[in-house]
Amino acid sequence: MSVVTLIEYLAVIAAAIYGVLLASRTGMDFVGSFSVAFLAAFGGGTLRDLFLNREPLFWIGNPHYPITVFVICIIGAFTIDHLPRIKPLLLVPDSLGMAFFTVAGTAIALGSQDSWFIAALMGAITGTFGGVLADVVCNEVPTLFKPAPLCATCSFTGAWVYVIGDHFQFEQVTMTIVSSAVVVVFRLLAVRFDWRFPPLRSC
Repeated sequence: MSVVTLIEYLAVIAAAIYGVLLASRTGMDFVGSFSVAFLAAFGGGTLRDLFLNREPLFWIGNPHYPITVFVICIIGAFTIDHLPRIKPLLLVPDSLGMAFFTVAGTAIALGSQDSWFIAALMGAITGTFGGVLADVVCNEVPTLFKPAPLCATCSFTGAWVYVIGDHFQFEQVTMTIVSSAVVVVFRLLAVRFDWRFPPLRSC
């Protein structure tokens, strides 16, 4: 198993856990939980694959991915009642999933084309748009689209760290660890200190 495949699989697990917690917060049943977890885990990567014209889609080419999400949803159905508070728990799997998907998406994009900017953009899309789709299904305005602690910026920054590391031919494991850490730490600090962009206002 390559480093990219491993990090992508970890991203699927983290994003699925985030989806289960998000669905539980809104009172969904098992079907709703699986749907949200599925979108959170595969939404961003699916968009990336469509944009880069990659076939088959990454979760179809790895059929154990959706099976893993399904198993996580089953486990979540039996354990969610033991979690006293849901909302504070969302940040951890969200940050980890975003970091891992960002790295995997950037690495895949770099392997498909030569543009650094496109690679970083694909990394950010992979890292964030699964959460966007999950939020929409849960009838919430996605954090990405409203004044809130930085989200996509954290992903985009981590993607650029990976791109630059790849340019200087650092070890892939090192780039993966450093880039993922940048995304997670940046995201946690943004939430802790409420770093955000100001809203746009008309004149």
